[in-house]
Amino acid sequence: MKYVFLILYFCIAFVSKSQYYIRGEVKDAKGNPLSGVLINVYSKGEIPFYSESDGAFGVTAHRLIDTIYLTLQGYQPFKKAVNTQQYQVVTLQLLPAVAKQSKNRLSSIIKNALKHEEYVNLSVQGESYRSFQENDWVYAKTYPEIGFSLNIDRAAYSNIRRFLNNQIKVPIEAVRIEEMLNYFNLRVNSLTDSSLSSQFTCAPLLTNCPWNPSKELLFLNINAPKIPLDSIKPSNFVFLIDVSGSMDKDNRLPLLQQSFKLLTENLREIDKVSIVTYGGGVHLVLPPTSGANKEQINKVIDSLSADGDTPGEGAIRTAYNIARAAFLPKGNNRVILATDGDFNVGQTTEKELEELISSQRSSGIYLTCLGVGMGNYKDSKLETLAKKGDGNFAYIDNIQEAEKVLVTELTKTMYNVATDAFVNVVFNPELVKNYRLIGFDNKKDAIADPYSELEGGEVGSGHNMMAIFEIEKNNAAPTSSNPTDALATIHLKYTSVKTKENMGKTFLAYNIVNQFQQSEPNIKLAAAIALFGSLLRQSKFAKGQSFAQLLQIAESAISPSSKVHQELIALIKKAEKLYKYK
Repeated sequence: MKYVFLILYFCIAFVSKSQYYIRGEVKDAKGNPLSGVLINVYSKGEIPFYSESDGAFGVTAHRLIDTIYLTLQGYQPFKKAVNTQQYQVVTLQLLPAVAKQSKNRLSSIIKNALKHEEYVNLSVQGESYRSFQENDWVYAKTYPEIGFSLNIDRAAYSNIRRFLNNQIKVPIEAVRIEEMLNYFNLRVNSLTDSSLSSQFTCAPLLTNCPWNPSKELLFLNINAPKIPLDSIKPSNFVFLIDVSGSMDKDNRLPLLQQSFKLLTENLREIDKVSIVTYGGGVHLVLPPTSGANKEQINKVIDSLSADGDTPGEGAIRTAYNIARAAFLPKGNNRVILATDGDFNVGQTTEKELEELISSQRSSGIYLTCLGVGMGNYKDSKLETLAKKGDGNFAYIDNIQEAEKVLVTELTKTMYNVATDAFVNVVFNPELVKNYRLIGFDNKKDAIADPYSELEGGEVGSGHNMMAIFEIEKNNAAPTSSNPTDALATIHLKYTSVKTKENMGKTFLAYNIVNQFQQSEPNIKLAAAIALFGSLLRQSKFAKGQSFAQLLQIAESAISPSSKVHQELIALIKKAEKLYKYK
């Protein structure tokens, strides 16, 4: 009888602790699977579960009817009582603020004037680039106002260099003139170092156009505030490194290993570094570690090897989770993604990646993308991630470029002073008949979307930006320095990283024409770079121009002691042979 009671006791205990199983999957509103969703079950208390890379989940419960809670950064929380005997399909909705951020964003916009044209995406030797529509002439009386985004992206120039050095014509869509201008320090002499310390400055200058005597060029030289070196806040960096099979080439993973070791040398004790890798899986290979432990960090970097598929989506989620766990409320929190851009597991399309990174944008964590490689390089995906991640984008083709991006210009690349930065220019239609913004061209899909918005960019400490307009004046337009006769009014708007406040400054461009040949070298160099980009794009606005004419302008501007300037001349000469312009 004693044994009967024991058996009965264990049966009752087993029933009281019966295990049920909740199976299902999590998707977004468009039906894409969501991985890394945190799932809590009421009967299990604080025990966390997560959805897999395909969105599927299977969690245990103590009740036939139980309540599940689902949360994911950037999405509305989900709560529901479920029957454990039924398969669950859960759809998470983006938070309203995130949904707004995931809209198509424009690099420049003419108020109430968007054109629609057919286009095709470009793929060259396995590489992918977003298709752009070149800015055209705009009639100032009808559309006097134009806006354009500010950023520190400079990937286009080093990517162009890679093609020309390999004696290959540059894909038209790889040429982004504003990024070519960003690559050079084009600060004009009228902006002194003291004026750069605490505020944005702008130096407008109007000259005659060297390639079109009937037109003029308006240069807007904009400089960002500069953070004093002793005031740079501590950093929480997550190195997110692609170690998939496609990275197993000298100009990919080995180059990135050298590059990250250069960055590590500049880390301080107050900085933290984590390393996440992805290739055949996602791995945290270095938990948050002080920048003082350089030997430990470098040892992990040296140990990396390439193999496996490319689960980029899961890796990005993991990197942001690590960055959030080590978040510095008053610091610089940033994920540094280094890859050839080839994602082949999870969410892989550019639209899916846009929504993924937009959902992370509100976390206060910035994103820097470093592209490498040739023949498999996905420029379009990295550009998308950088822009949607409130970050910046560079292409590393050699160790010298890595040193420029991660050492010489470290503060510009990694420490931003402004976000959502953009400029509105309002032309005086009494003086200006037509104008054309050179560069800042828009993606075709953004132009075709009637709900597209102007996208402000991230601006790093002390960064110099140059924007150039080609202008056609009205007949007999007067010359005057009277503010009421301004050629254009320039409104600069941005959000201060330090104060989180929306800021604005206004500048005037006067109708005073300076002779181009007498202009300072950086003005002439900027014009040469713009013309170089137009010739590489085989632009309709460069018809009748030649690389020989370009060389004359460039050689009158360069400094003989500058390696960057000498390299520009060498690239122009290589392009002249490839394109055979007459």
